[in-house]
Amino acid sequence: MAKSANNELDAFLTGKSPRAMELYMHFIQEYKKLGALEIIPAKTMLGVFNGKRRVAYITRFGKNFLHVVFMFDQAYPDNLCFTKVAQVPGTNQFNHHFRMLDEADVNKEVKKFMKMAVKAELA
Repeated sequence: MAKSANNELDAFLTGKSPRAMELYMHFIQEYKKLGALEIIPAKTMLGVFNGKRRVAYITRFGKNFLHVVFMFDQAYPDNLCFTKVAQVPGTNQFNHHFRMLDEADVNKEVKKFMKMAVKAELA
């Protein structure tokens, strides 16, 4: 019998630090303000799915941080929120890496990129 998505998500989140869970809950709560979304567990990360495509990936739960990757079809190097912007070789996809250490890190600039990710259509 296949596990349900909720059971898989619960299993994925088991053992994460309390602080990382607080950051995760805040990040998801802020993303849900932009519309309905689903969290899809994978082996090593969580996908944030808006009904059409994955708009972000939560790739790492540290003891006191979350690492999130947003995908865009161009680089946005002029920002204060991304620690790294890198093109996926052979594609027009640019991964933008965001490290969340505090709830306040989901600021106006980050929310702008969250909204852009929801609206983006990658080829």
